[in-house]
Amino acid sequence: MSAQLPVAEPAEVRRAALRLVRADGRAFAGVLALNVLAAAAGLVGPWLLGRIVDSVDVATVRAGGGAGAGAVDRLALVILVCALAQLLLTRAARRTGHRFGERTLARVREEFVERALALPASVVERAGTGDLTARGTADVALVGTTLRDAGPALLISSAQVLFMLGAVFVISPVLGGCGVLGLGGIWFATRWYLRRARAAYLAEGAATSEVAEVLAATAEGARTVEVFGLRRRRVAASRDALETSRRTRLHTLHLRTVFFPVVEVSYVVPVAGVLLLGGVLHAHGAMSLGAVVAAALYLRQLGEPLDQILVQVEQLQSSGASFARVEGLGRAPRADPAGSPAPVDDRIDVTGVRYSYGRGAEVLRGVDLTVRPGERLAVVGPSGAGKTTLSRLLAGIDAPSSGSVTVGRVPVAGLDPERLRRQVVLVTQEHHVFLGTVRDNLLIAAPAAEDAELWAALTAVGADEWTRELPEGLDTALGPEGHVADGSRAQQLALARVVLADPHTLILDEATALLDPATARHTERALAAVLEGRTVIAIAHRLHTAHDADRVAVMEDGLLTELGTHDDLVAAGGAYAALWRSWHGERRPRDASAALPARRTPTVPPTSLVE
Repeated sequence: MSAQLPVAEPAEVRRAALRLVRADGRAFAGVLALNVLAAAAGLVGPWLLGRIVDSVDVATVRAGGGAGAGAVDRLALVILVCALAQLLLTRAARRTGHRFGERTLARVREEFVERALALPASVVERAGTGDLTARGTADVALVGTTLRDAGPALLISSAQVLFMLGAVFVISPVLGGCGVLGLGGIWFATRWYLRRARAAYLAEGAATSEVAEVLAATAEGARTVEVFGLRRRRVAASRDALETSRRTRLHTLHLRTVFFPVVEVSYVVPVAGVLLLGGVLHAHGAMSLGAVVAAALYLRQLGEPLDQILVQVEQLQSSGASFARVEGLGRAPRADPAGSPAPVDDRIDVTGVRYSYGRGAEVLRGVDLTVRPGERLAVVGPSGAGKTTLSRLLAGIDAPSSGSVTVGRVPVAGLDPERLRRQVVLVTQEHHVFLGTVRDNLLIAAPAAEDAELWAALTAVGADEWTRELPEGLDTALGPEGHVADGSRAQQLALARVVLADPHTLILDEATALLDPATARHTERALAAVLEGRTVIAIAHRLHTAHDADRVAVMEDGLLTELGTHDDLVAAGGAYAALWRSWHGERRPRDASAALPARRTPTVPPTSLVE
């Protein structure tokens, strides 16, 4: 189970909503004004119809059915004009509301992306990509639907309800009171629903995130699932997540099946009450027939806007929960740029470092290491020795359980993301090709880079030849609808981004694993030439990387057991020397890991394939 990202409290959601409204206050004021005018235009019809009823009633008593026909025609024409005005004003209000909603949604999306990019990598990994993905897709989309559709509809309907109830009280306070009492059932049903809806929809959103996380982890680790026979466990985890999601969805459905039938029945009560009470008052001469008709029509017309309000209230509960999840990203822990001191140099010191994933056994058990600026360090050792974990601590993705990892006397994990990315870059074999052109994929690392710099970076990693063969060169679109870059080309693009980013320290963890050995060695040497003077730490799976390094660190069972130059370690006759002799034997394995002991279950963070 992943540690999901935080959720904003209701007060925080309200403040965020007010902030968005103030950001486009003029448009919001225009939406309100148009809604008020549309609601006011809608009040004229029932009131004039009551006047017509009274006019016809008086004419019938005094002069037969023909009297007052001209007045009726004029009133009917006014009703028609007001109905047309209401139609045009409502359309204008919806159009303005939709434009306001789209602009506000754009702000929500931009803020979400900024916050997501500012999150420390450790926070994202602990939460899992499923949670962040669900918030950035389904939750943001639901907020957008509310801003575009539900918001304007709710404003229009609310204005209509307030104006209609006000009109009934103007006609007769007694009938107005009767109508409000008749609507009491809606108030009780709404209160019952609102008390339960927020928690129910938050649970549904969390369950959806968990389903996405389980599916993403299973898909990404499909080969691991197959190799270690985890199929049944992954199927069971998926079923558990889906069952939880099903239960949460059924619970929100149950709330709706109770809420809406009660509301539908409650619409009839105020109309019936006004007709009965108004009929009694009219029979005793205390109220005109037209007043009773007008009041009944106003209350009858309440059904449509109340329907809209209650439907949107249900939508608001769902989108409110989504907005709380989106806004909750702002509560996630992050480094404080103001409180993050600048490193005095590029020296990396690892002192007494211990680390374990969750409550598992320690992966690192007291590691001490100093990496000098500009040094090329190779880290070798069997699988499960802690090499990848060490690289994550060096890159600031995780903080040690005890001990310290510093760069220039500043804790690496405490650097704000922007400074950390300029200081240390970790490159693994898991690379991503972004939708867009080759140029777009490279400019991520250096937005101001010229074409000459892009080609130089591609040449440094051996990717210039296949890039020049593309139909449009740097402007060739990548992705399912364009050129599909395979694993090795994706790695080369990632390494080209590293060249453009030009970090002080580069950590390579199987960064060339998908390249053939000859290309991998060429790429590593080209990178070394390009990054001359920079610190390079390579998790070495091919021993030619260790041979070319300034120093070699040997990891075994979470401990640093040997440290020195290649020649010194070979002469020492220890574990590295045995590995080197085996690698240079008659049967020279393609990968250094083939000469190491049999692979154990890889050490992975708890957010991966381990339940």
